[in-house]
Amino acid sequence: MARVSRYYDVKRDEHDNRYLEVNVTGFSLLHIPLLNKSTGFSPEERKLLGLQGLVPPHQSTLEEQKERTYRRYCQQASDLERHVYLRSLQDRNEVLFYALLGDHLEEMLPILYTPTVGEAVKAFSDLYRYPRGLVVSTGDIETLEESLDNLPLDDVRMIVATDSSAILGLGDQGFGGMAISIGKLSLYTTAGGVGPDKTLPVELDVGTDRQDLIGDPLYLGVHHTRLTGAEYDEFLDRFVEGVSARYPKAIIQWEDFAKGAAFRVLDRYRKVIPSFNDDVQGTGAMALAGLLSAARIKNERFEEQVFVVVGAGAGGIGVASAIRQGLLGAGLSYAEACRRLYVVDRQGLLVQGQPELEDHQRSFARPPADLSGWTFAGRAPTLLETVQNAGATALLGLSGVSGLFSQAVVEAVHAHTPRPIIFPLSNPTSSAEALPEEIVRWTGGAAIIASGSPFADVPHRSEGDIDRLVPVGQGNNVFIFPGLGFGAIISRAREITDGMVMEAARTLAEHTDVSGGRVYPSIAELREVSIQIAVRVARQAITEGVAAERRARVMSDEALMAFVRRRFWVPKYLPYRRAATLLLS
Repeated sequence: MARVSRYYDVKRDEHDNRYLEVNVTGFSLLHIPLLNKSTGFSPEERKLLGLQGLVPPHQSTLEEQKERTYRRYCQQASDLERHVYLRSLQDRNEVLFYALLGDHLEEMLPILYTPTVGEAVKAFSDLYRYPRGLVVSTGDIETLEESLDNLPLDDVRMIVATDSSAILGLGDQGFGGMAISIGKLSLYTTAGGVGPDKTLPVELDVGTDRQDLIGDPLYLGVHHTRLTGAEYDEFLDRFVEGVSARYPKAIIQWEDFAKGAAFRVLDRYRKVIPSFNDDVQGTGAMALAGLLSAARIKNERFEEQVFVVVGAGAGGIGVASAIRQGLLGAGLSYAEACRRLYVVDRQGLLVQGQPELEDHQRSFARPPADLSGWTFAGRAPTLLETVQNAGATALLGLSGVSGLFSQAVVEAVHAHTPRPIIFPLSNPTSSAEALPEEIVRWTGGAAIIASGSPFADVPHRSEGDIDRLVPVGQGNNVFIFPGLGFGAIISRAREITDGMVMEAARTLAEHTDVSGGRVYPSIAELREVSIQIAVRVARQAITEGVAAERRARVMSDEALMAFVRRRFWVPKYLPYRRAATLLLS
């Protein structure tokens, strides 16, 4: 069995209790974030590990450390400063970071990840403090094996890799995308139970097409335009080959690739190394789960709805693909499923024969014959014309265009159903297609709403002057990817199949209490939901014959659940033992 790190290993004593065997001591130990207990070292550990005189004399409990740290967190003046404070804590003391984050997850999630992480991405070069993860650039791709050998982690299981070409709704962010990889993996740990020393954030620095970054002497990435074509493919081939050799049990989550690259990279590597694209598959599964819950709220069948997806990039096509798979799973034929699904991009409805169609869009383009009897003015129906002619009952936005869902568009959906489903899912908040308060006002409080970024529930005075809150669900991929990734790790899946992704979506929907009109669980339920998803994803991997974990293949459902819970990493200080041979002191 591989060691966890060249600096320590996790072992079990004669009573099956875990402890850390460390071969680093003193000042060096205090600068390894997962080993540093700061004021939490016992007197015995201080003597054993050469820490006497290096930390304050009082031994703090983890609870005391959390209280002290949270007080400092609350004193930060802005969301970005709170984000920086949390990231600095992560780079000092990871156990304390995850313990604090777990206690305040609902409060801190929008600070650590969307929407605040968007500001951190834009300012990444200015905010840079401490190295974390792996940087693979055009300047060192030829020596990738040496870079991988420089990493102290020896048993990485989950990698989040980005080329930063399409970060959230912000576009090309160059080297700043590393903040996304770090943030996503923080959620894999706190919500999905993946140990932090099993994770690796990766920035694939293939350049940037933003001249303002290239011309900035303080920009930390390579100063040239992006690789394209064969050079880009060769770069990624080298990366996948090197990672597969160094970390043969690792799964890759491809993150925030521009739409053309997103589909090509996913198709090129998903059977080479277990991998998935969260923007495509994770977003699709998240949206499908919300739609399944919305249909339950309406007391209607999912397959009775008519869907309009706005945005034909990675997220939009991922959502459209998931909806189509959901309709097929509900018993509709392929032709019937297509008749209930419309995709609109900048030029209007996708229609066969349009010269600007990209490969990943073609299967969602409507035959011109399907538009017979429609009324529209231009070459293709606009968003409003599509909603009106198609009889849409559900509208989902992944366009990144603020305010795209006008009052006329939302009212047109409402005209077809008493309970319109309106999901403005674009991130960050400034890119939302409509604000929840607008949707509530335009539909008289009848809409079922989910947004990409967190919004408060909306007060509404209904007939009879009765005040109520209209729930606003947060359509966040964090409900999908931690459980999907953990389930793939637990089963040691050789491939992340479409069936595993769909199982994650169905599990999320089944574990959503819709009695209050909410289409997603609360963030407080996130860990338990992730565990349930992990179990079902692992079982699906076993069923499809892609699970390499022999123990899991023979387990009952109850045993598999117990196995997942036992493997779920929990932030707590472990006792230390000193190795016979030291590397650093």
